[in-house]
Amino acid sequence: MPDRFVTCGFSELRRAHDGLEGPRQPNQASDSRSDLYMLMRQPCPDLQFAYSPPFGATLTEKGVQFSVFSRSATEMRLLLYNKVTDREPAQVIDFDRGTDRWGDVWSLHVPGLEAGQLYHFQASGPWEPENGHRFDSTARLIDPYAQALAGTYQKQTDGVVRPPKCVVVDGSFDWEGDRHVRRDVSESIIYEMHVRGFTKSKTAKVKAPGSYLGVIEKIPYLKSLGVTSVELMPVHEFPIRDPQGKKLSRPNYWGYDPMAFFAPHRGYAHDSAPGAQVNEFKQMVKALHSAGIEVILDVVFNHTCEGNEQGPTLSFKGLENQVYYILSEGQHYCNYSGCGNTINGNHPVVREMIFHCLRHWVHNYHVDGFRFDLASILSRDRNGNLIPNPPMVELIAEDPMLADTKIIAEAWDAAGAYQVGSFGNHRWAEWNGRYRDDVRGFWRGDAGTLGPLATRLAGSSDLYQHAGRPPSCSVNLVTTHDGFTMNDLVSYKDKHNEANGEDNNDGDNHNISDNYGVEGPTRKKAISTIRSQQVRNMLATLLTSQGVPMIVSGDEARRTQKGNNNAYCQDTDISWFDWRLVEKNADLVRFVSALIEFRKNQPTIRRREYLTGQPVDGRKVPDVSWYGPSGDPLNWDQGELAMAAYIAAPSRIDDPEGLGRDVILMFNSTGDHRDFHFPEIARGTQWNLFVDTSAPSPEDIYPDVDGPMPPNNRIVEVGRHSMRIYVCNAVPK
Repeated sequence: MPDRFVTCGFSELRRAHDGLEGPRQPNQASDSRSDLYMLMRQPCPDLQFAYSPPFGATLTEKGVQFSVFSRSATEMRLLLYNKVTDREPAQVIDFDRGTDRWGDVWSLHVPGLEAGQLYHFQASGPWEPENGHRFDSTARLIDPYAQALAGTYQKQTDGVVRPPKCVVVDGSFDWEGDRHVRRDVSESIIYEMHVRGFTKSKTAKVKAPGSYLGVIEKIPYLKSLGVTSVELMPVHEFPIRDPQGKKLSRPNYWGYDPMAFFAPHRGYAHDSAPGAQVNEFKQMVKALHSAGIEVILDVVFNHTCEGNEQGPTLSFKGLENQVYYILSEGQHYCNYSGCGNTINGNHPVVREMIFHCLRHWVHNYHVDGFRFDLASILSRDRNGNLIPNPPMVELIAEDPMLADTKIIAEAWDAAGAYQVGSFGNHRWAEWNGRYRDDVRGFWRGDAGTLGPLATRLAGSSDLYQHAGRPPSCSVNLVTTHDGFTMNDLVSYKDKHNEANGEDNNDGDNHNISDNYGVEGPTRKKAISTIRSQQVRNMLATLLTSQGVPMIVSGDEARRTQKGNNNAYCQDTDISWFDWRLVEKNADLVRFVSALIEFRKNQPTIRRREYLTGQPVDGRKVPDVSWYGPSGDPLNWDQGELAMAAYIAAPSRIDDPEGLGRDVILMFNSTGDHRDFHFPEIARGTQWNLFVDTSAPSPEDIYPDVDGPMPPNNRIVEVGRHSMRIYVCNAVPK
């Protein structure tokens, strides 16, 4: 439960009450009780709800309490350092097994210590790999509950790995009344971004490039774009150098290699002082919340940076290896993550750690939600078998302290588990990989993608409705950090990962991409035109689909990775946001921001219930109907990739403000222009063009939905490889 709920005490209220009034007269009783009640309802300036995990380093009035779990250790030591650069501890304190061990928890209080103190743990115990034990009495161990790290691996010649030092943290912070934004997930527009890459380029022109504070400087841009949530790629601690203290030949840019789950990454702090990242991260969250933008963290509870049997002992291995990892035959690390080891997420001790960690980020950092990397690993038992109703998945969804948060699963892992459509209950949303593939395939012109596109556009009921899960369980995406950017998706047929130093053998070969005649950049106008249209087609499809859209940072300005579809190690301009593109491709930025604003204003395209094909509010118009270019009901067996979707405004029950309008979306993924006839149900009302992806800017989108009306015969030409959107300009009756 929460460590503290700081509020005004009753005695303070009584004193305030007594100070407000003189001797109370009998007929003043009700008024005084009312005054007292009003005082009790007034929030205190320092009101905060903080969560204190039971392990790690906890500040007390007289010092610091250190607590760590280890069932099999025979000895435990606390190593204290004076400076980040110290190679050896200034003091070593032994835990007394008789007085400092409580069950399987080692805990002692050290008086006189303060915030900023640097430390490691060190444990002795059996070296029995065949039984899962890998204790090393010389190893300096990172506290699994460390709330900040300082420094990096230090160079060594004695065989002792010296990892970053843990920092005792004072978690106090003036939140100034900040609370979670609490926007309904169905109203979200998610923007996936990398904290460092967002502002590291000189083109960002910020005072604190590549940092949490740098993000704050770019909040005006995020607001102008209109996104409601930023989904931050991993910000928990991960290695900056290798265990020998050497610079990595392929640096860990993405951060999917956890070192300390509770600690914000020190590499994203502008100030290098130990623990500065804690306050800077909180400043970023508070500033984003002030702008109405939620913060979602990409968390990696599937493996750690300790690797397999050949990997270093840095933390979990040296404290209780057989508990923290899924092992095979007692000594081999199961590798369902593809990264050397697999966290034992359904062991009670590890499950408890994950819960403490999530609550820590929610209540101490005010984050609004989580995206769980390779979340299917959380569905595996202690032997690695996929199980129904996994306790870890269910408990995250049901935890009352996480009830305000969004939880999103990457519903697959590296060992073949693919659970899109079947992960958890209605609280769990999912990255919809099927949406990505079907939208890409349709706009590339792949046969047999007409029906799949319609299903994705309508909210993927085939995946989620059977389990009673709403359309908002589908996080729709066309691109992610892992793969081509939107620009590269229409510029390259093949990956070009040579810069990664792996002979182009890394990264996915199944990209469902095309270059339209030339691999990479081109000056050929015809190719540039179709690429521009295809970018707009996919973004317009994404932002008008039922479900929750996610855009990758920079896609709105055609950021390129030069064909690299696996830029995990590219802490270079290959990965960084080139802010010159915002001006160069201002027409696309305008296009995307207008679509986002339209989505926010149109409940028609962000319903909380599935479309049924039945009439709405007694109207003769069904909530969704499908047509061929002729205006007749669609023949789903037609080979032509061309169709129109008529989506009716929701009922007044679902749209009490009456904002919804009927919308017609026309899709033409053929190589020829097509005449589209408005369906019969659209006659008798006036329509305005909103989007035409084949038109040059600014005629590609009309932000005020006041574009040209169709001709009297209600026949419009939809260009090849393009789409049009029309909006009814009258309130439905």
